[in-house]
Amino acid sequence: MNIHEYQAKKILKNYGAIVPNGIFASDVKDLLEKAKVLDTEKYVLKAQIHSGGRGKAGGIKLVNNLEELEKEAKNLIGKILVTHQTGPNGRKVRKLYVEEASSISKEFYLSCLVDRESSKIAFISSDQGGMDIEEVAKNNPEKILTTKVEFRDQISDDDCKKIIEIFNLDRDAYEEAQKLIKSIYKMFIEKDASLVEINPLILTKENKIVCLDAKMNFDDNALFKHPEIIDLRDLNEEEQTEIEASKYDLAYIKLDGKIGCMVNGAGLAMATMDIIKLYGEEPANFLDVGGGASKEKVSAAFKIILSDKNVKGILINIFGGIMRCDVLAKGLVEAAKEIKINVPLVIRLAGTNYKEGKKILDNSGLEIISASDLGDAAKKVVMSIK
Repeated sequence: MNIHEYQAKKILKNYGAIVPNGIFASDVKDLLEKAKVLDTEKYVLKAQIHSGGRGKAGGIKLVNNLEELEKEAKNLIGKILVTHQTGPNGRKVRKLYVEEASSISKEFYLSCLVDRESSKIAFISSDQGGMDIEEVAKNNPEKILTTKVEFRDQISDDDCKKIIEIFNLDRDAYEEAQKLIKSIYKMFIEKDASLVEINPLILTKENKIVCLDAKMNFDDNALFKHPEIIDLRDLNEEEQTEIEASKYDLAYIKLDGKIGCMVNGAGLAMATMDIIKLYGEEPANFLDVGGGASKEKVSAAFKIILSDKNVKGILINIFGGIMRCDVLAKGLVEAAKEIKINVPLVIRLAGTNYKEGKKILDNSGLEIISASDLGDAAKKVVMSIK
């Protein structure tokens, strides 16, 4: 689950990090009234959407007074921002955040995330803050330092030293940076975060280490332990299909392709998406119905796929284990009774009760293209939309 910058900064501040003083609002009048409490000569106005690249899209403005703030806020609220992360449709700005301008001496990059390959926590640090980290990695990989640390109650001073040595700080700033690393680590563990990114992390002219921006993601599977994090969820920033999928505990992510996918198992789902690309098309979604999906869950999943107007064909790839093929077939038939299927439907069934599943589908009256294996299924669904 993602949260807004202003929410992430509040969490960081609660754990002892230094962030600029700021306020947020959902309308211009409220914003201007709240902004009067800020002690600053200049203001930084930021659109609050779940996306990076806001500055390049015009979503961050430096203004000199309240009059300029009002003008820029009116221009920004309700605007559709298109960034490299939003896709071509962009996101509507519904919330604004204003903070005191900072005096920047140096900019750094700092992030913390779960490294699943090593089962450790990885800190990524760079003295090239304020830039896309992907570009830094491509053009100046020596400017990026990755430090992997073991899961413990606290992070060691030695690990902190490894993380921030690339910043080349004096003693006072170094001690502040060390405190920040420890507070981020503590928050990361206690809140079950999956990503914390601060870009830029700055050294001010007053020699203070300040989090100028903040991005946080949290592990969906651990949210039941953190009602205070769930309360931060902004449904306006999520795809409606993903919201609907979450009601049925479906692992669904909307993508930009034309081939809708329904698969059981994350690994098989990834393989299905890959082979669709191999045959020249793009998947419209990632959808894992899980190992023990019910008829109702399968029916809901199918409806969600069909609700995507970009879907021109559907590939259902089920390898029956715990998930029985006859249960899937019943779910598809139930969904077909309620919603018209007007795109080609390719199905590959294998494993537990696949013969029973195939019989249910054969007797359903649905127009189905059967496939013998995954390669055959991908080829047929791609050919069906040409």
